[in-house]
Amino acid sequence: MSTFDKIDALLKQKGKKQSELTAYLGISKNRYTDWKSGRIHSYIKYLPQIAEFLGVSVDYLLGKEEPTVEDGELQEYLEELKNRPEMRMLFSLAKGATKEDVEQAVAIIEALRSTKNG
Repeated sequence: MSTFDKIDALLKQKGKKQSELTAYLGISKNRYTDWKSGRIHSYIKYLPQIAEFLGVSVDYLLGKEEPTVEDGELQEYLEELKNRPEMRMLFSLAKGATKEDVEQAVAIIEALRSTKNG
């Protein structure tokens, strides 16, 4: 996976847009397109800012390491997926969902929980 494949995947995963990244970096969309196509390589000096924006290390963007989690939150989620079949089912259904779909599902679950507790 190329650096820009990782950047695009992280943008999607984090619900961010390419335009947000280019605005954060103070560059034009055309420059980003040139970087992505391999026409120019000046993006290298921007890697620390790109990594910061995406919450990963420069080494991760360059393919030298796996992402790390600052706290145990990811581990907690993985344990839930491992130990609870219903959570695996929920995750499996949500994999192809849009952000809006997930937000709607969360609202439904919250409504169900409030009616049980109310």
